[in-house]
Amino acid sequence: MVRPVYKRIVLKLSGEALQGKKSHGIDQSVLVSISRQIKDLRNLKVDVAVVLGGGNIFRGLENTGSRGLDMDRSVADYMGCLPLS
Repeated sequence: MVRPVYKRIVLKLSGEALQGKKSHGIDQSVLVSISRQIKDLRNLKVDVAVVLGGGNIFRGLENTGSRGLDMDRSVADYMGCLPLS
């Protein structure tokens, strides 16, 4: 059996990593692949914290004509670093 070097890890994923070969959005096959790899780590009893980048999503709303969120760039940057666990 494989023995992990670390018992806990933080996995930082950029929004761009989730789009795969698509020009925008989230590629479901990439999401499934990453999910399976995280599940494999959990099966090895490794605690995994996921930080998912999303700053580009929130900053991109400025360019779509949508003013619903109306947030500063720095706030959008922080939104891109919210941990999921």
